[in-house]
Amino acid sequence: MEPMIRVQHLSKRYKKSSVAAVDDVSFDVEPGELFAFLGPNGAGKTTTISILTTMLSKTDGTVTIAGHDLDREATAVRRNIGIIFQNPSIDLHLSGEENIRLHVALYGTFPYRPVYRLMPAAYRERVERLAEVVGLGGELHKPLKTFSGGMKRKLEIVRSLMHRPGVLFLDEPTSGLDPVSRRDLWEYLREVRAADGTTIFLTTHYLEEAEGADRVCVIDHGRIAIIGTPDELKHQLLDRSIVVDAMDRTALRTELRALGLDPVDEPDGRLRVTYDDGTAQSIIAALRTPLSVLRVHEPSLEEAYVELLRQPAEAVA
Repeated sequence: MEPMIRVQHLSKRYKKSSVAAVDDVSFDVEPGELFAFLGPNGAGKTTTISILTTMLSKTDGTVTIAGHDLDREATAVRRNIGIIFQNPSIDLHLSGEENIRLHVALYGTFPYRPVYRLMPAAYRERVERLAEVVGLGGELHKPLKTFSGGMKRKLEIVRSLMHRPGVLFLDEPTSGLDPVSRRDLWEYLREVRAADGTTIFLTTHYLEEAEGADRVCVIDHGRIAIIGTPDELKHQLLDRSIVVDAMDRTALRTELRALGLDPVDEPDGRLRVTYDDGTAQSIIAALRTPLSVLRVHEPSLEEAYVELLRQPAEAVA
């Protein structure tokens, strides 16, 4: 199956800078995938997403989205993508539905009519269904001035999905939202993704949002630093460990060594072991000495991300 997004040797150089903002970047995004594109400020993340969404020209490389070449078929690319920007791009003087109606008319998805009831039935059915999915069913025709930040984000989701894009670009979609609104927004995005099989390209500074990604790609200093599933990144960059103790520490130490593990004494005398293969559960199940202490540490994606950015570029290249 052809990737939904294919980026090959993408570069962007600005005339006044001797350093490339994006430097020979390549990656694929599969259909229906949730792909998290992460990086610190100034790493090339915003430049890359601006190129992919046709808002910025590239210097070198090729990009295809939904089978369309970015250079030769930019209009077709735009018709196959939806975008939710970090900063809202909606007209506060219109109602929620009027914002959507104007958007689809500009896209050419539906003809514009000055009155909602005169819009095609297919438009009314889709906008109402999506509004129900994101919890805006009863608010759609109210002035946008009455919307909370979370409601405006949900409206942008509805608007971006009206033309059934193959790819939904989410650029910091939950920036500025409270924790409850963030959780609800992701719940609605999962429902939409499951219903339509939409490919999602996500940039975020909230690393817990990327934990649910199919794959994570980290860009740093304009280059891809690492790419893989969240578990692959965590296990490649950080150790998994368990801390154990028992009344008979000598027997416990002997058992751990027999399992091929190297127990290290903690300051309080407890034993810590790190492991690459298997799971904490399999190690614990193999022990016969009764435990008095058991703590399992599975690194988070945020911990792995911080560790990656601390390392010299050549260490993870």
